[in-house]
Amino acid sequence: PMLKKLQTLRKRNEHLYSVLFSVVCMAITIAAAAIYGGTAGRDPSNVTLLFIFSLIIISCNTIGYFYGLLCSLLAVLWLGLTQDVSPGSLFITFLGMAAVTIFISALISHSTTQSELIAEREKQLAEAGLEKTRANLLRAISHDLRTPLSGILGNCLIFLENQSLLSEQEKRQIVTNIQESSDWLINMVENLLSITRIREDRPIINTTDEIVEEVIGEALQKMEKRHPGCTIHVTIPDDFILLPMDVVLIEQVILNLLENALRHSGSKEPVDMVVEDEPDYVSFTIRDYGIGIPENMLNSLFEGTYYSAVHAPDAQKGMGIGLVICKTIISAHQGTILGRNHEHGAEFIFTLPKKK
Repeated sequence: PMLKKLQTLRKRNEHLYSVLFSVVCMAITIAAAAIYGGTAGRDPSNVTLLFIFSLIIISCNTIGYFYGLLCSLLAVLWLGLTQDVSPGSLFITFLGMAAVTIFISALISHSTTQSELIAEREKQLAEAGLEKTRANLLRAISHDLRTPLSGILGNCLIFLENQSLLSEQEKRQIVTNIQESSDWLINMVENLLSITRIREDRPIINTTDEIVEEVIGEALQKMEKRHPGCTIHVTIPDDFILLPMDVVLIEQVILNLLENALRHSGSKEPVDMVVEDEPDYVSFTIRDYGIGIPENMLNSLFEGTYYSAVHAPDAQKGMGIGLVICKTIISAHQGTILGRNHEHGAEFIFTLPKKK
């Protein structure tokens, strides 16, 4: 019932607007025709063209055919009363005005219908994309949660059941494994908290103008705390770069990509981070010099199905959820992200548009 009332109210408002718009347009047109009719050397056909122009405007801005046809009739009546025109000519004029009105109204109606269909199709595609992202997130979360939790539980059981038989080095290794798995879980929770900052119904975020160099600096400080001694080479333009972004989310993207490069490249070489200032956007490249990305995984990097090609018995941990979240965050910023191989490893590139 409420929806029906809203639709009725909307229809009533549309008709009220059409009435007011038609009255105003006809009043202006009649006034202009009266002024023109009083000038010397006037051409009567110009008055008819003036009314036709007014009818085109009315047909474009009112609903249905009724208002345009009614104004056509009023225009013919005014011409008949003020102009020296035969009844036959008035009838032909009315038919011409009515034809113009019907054609314009039909064209506008068709365009409106097509726009509504396109909008509905885009909405369906967006909903399908959202459902796909949710499925990918659940798939990635199920894997990335199960692995470190199993590792923590297994190491705890080994320690409790065999602590009298374990050497100090073995005990230290078990505690180290538990700490690494715990760090992984903390990082995942941060990822999940980041994704909750993006609304579910619309991928819209609140952005502020941020200095790119400061954002990267904050991310590198966090990387140093998580991975002491890691080496990351940063190349950034000397010019001052200001970008609209949600700084917490973009820092999370940088952290995810840098950690992936350190964990999954299989290389001890320093990781490069290159920032390039383009006319319409700024690009960020995180490049490692390791084993690269398997070719069969390149097309599904951001679907939550990509896991490290380096596997160990206690392995943690694929990139799955991290890359899905990176994709979601960058898309919410109206940017792009891609992963690919280069000659000596892999690289991930994401872009953020500049303020328009």
